Amino acid sequence: MSTRRWAESHAGDVFDALLALALAGTAQYEIWARPLFDDGIPGPRLANAVLLLLITVPLAWRRRAPTVVFALALAAVGLHVGLIDDARSDQPPFQDWIALLVVFYSLGAHAERRRAIVAGALGGGIFLTGDLVGLLTGEAKLEDTVPAWFLLAAAYGVGFALRGQRIQSTLLAQRAERLEREREQKARLAVAEERVRIARELHDIVAHAISVVVVQAQAGQRVLEGEQASAREALGSIETTGRQALVEMRRLLGILRKEDRELALAPRPSLAHLDVLAERVREAGLPVELHVEGEAKPLPPGVDLSAYRIVQEALTNALKHAGPASAQVVVRYRPDEVELEITDDGRGSVDGSESGHGLVGMRERAALVGGNVESGTNGGRGYIVRARLPA
Repeated sequence: MSTRRWAESHAGDVFDALLALALAGTAQYEIWARPLFDDGIPGPRLANAVLLLLITVPLAWRRRAPTVVFALALAAVGLHVGLIDDARSDQPPFQDWIALLVVFYSLGAHAERRRAIVAGALGGGIFLTGDLVGLLTGEAKLEDTVPAWFLLAAAYGVGFALRGQRIQSTLLAQRAERLEREREQKARLAVAEERVRIARELHDIVAHAISVVVVQAQAGQRVLEGEQASAREALGSIETTGRQALVEMRRLLGILRKEDRELALAPRPSLAHLDVLAERVREAGLPVELHVEGEAKPLPPGVDLSAYRIVQEALTNALKHAGPASAQVVVRYRPDEVELEITDDGRGSVDGSESGHGLVGMRERAALVGGNVESGTNGGRGYIVRARLPA
C-alpha cells in the first residue's frame, strides 16, 4: 500500500491520536509545570495526572470503540469532578469539557445505533441526576449547568445526524459499486454471447470453404486418374486433411448450434440483402434511406456477414432508442475497405452510454475481421455509427 493510500485510510486514526496527545500533554503541563509560576489544576498532582490520562488517552480509540471510550471518560470525569470539589474548586479543567464533548459526539456518530441510544440515555441520565442533586443542594449553579447540557446535547445530536448521513453515503457507494460490477458482468456476457453468435455464423462460412476444398480435391483426383502419381497423392492428402478438419470443426463447434437448428436452413445474410433489411425496419416504424457509394464488389464472406450485422444492429438500436425519427444507411466501397455509416435524427442514446450490448456486438464483429466501429452523438442531434472493414 502506498504512503498516500495509507494516509487516506488512516487519517481519522491519526487525527484522534494527535487530539488525545494534545489534551494529555496540556493536562500534564498544567499539573506539573504551570504551578511553578501560576495556579495549576487544583487537587493532588498524582491523582490528577492519572485521572486526566484516563480521560484523554482513550480518545485515540473513540472511532473504533466509542461506547467503551464514552463509559470510561464519563467515569473518569465523575471521579475527577469529585476530586476537584474536595479541593474546593468551582470548575473542572477545560480538558474534561473537551473530552466530554468529543465522547458525546463520537457516541452519536460512530456507535451502533441501539448502543448509541442506550449509552447516551444512561450517561446523560447519570449526569442529569448529579446536576439536579447539585442544584437542589446549592452546590451547582443553573447558569453553569444549562449551557453545559446544551453543548453536550448538541454534540451528541450532531454526531447522530452525521452518522445517518455517513451510513447513507456508504450505502450509496456500495450500490454504485454493485451496479458497476453488474454493468461489467453484463458487458462480459454480451461479448461472450456475441462471440457465440459469430462462431455459429462463421462455422457455416468455414465449413463451406473446406467442403469446396474437399470436393475440388476429389474432382482433381478423377481428372488425373492414371496420370501423375505425385499430383494424385497431393490431392489425396488435401482431401484427407480437409475431411479431418471438417469433422473436427463440426465436433468442436456443433454444440453452438444446439439452441438454433433453424439457422442452418436460413441463407447467410450479406450487404446484398440490405434492401430487405431496410424494408423490414420501415415496416416496424422507422423510415430508412439506403445509399451505396462507389462500385459494389464481392467481399470476403466474414466481412460481408459482419457488415450486414453491424447495419442490422445499428438500425435496431435506432428503432429502440431514437424515438420518432428517421435513419439513413450509407455504404461506401473503397479500394481497400468498405465504410458503413448509419445515422438517425432522433434523441440519441438514452443515457449517453457507449457500452450497450449492441455496440459491444458491433465492435466485436468489426474487430474479428480487422475493422473498427466508432459511435456517438451526431452533431448534437441523433446518433451515428461508423464502421470501417477491410475489403
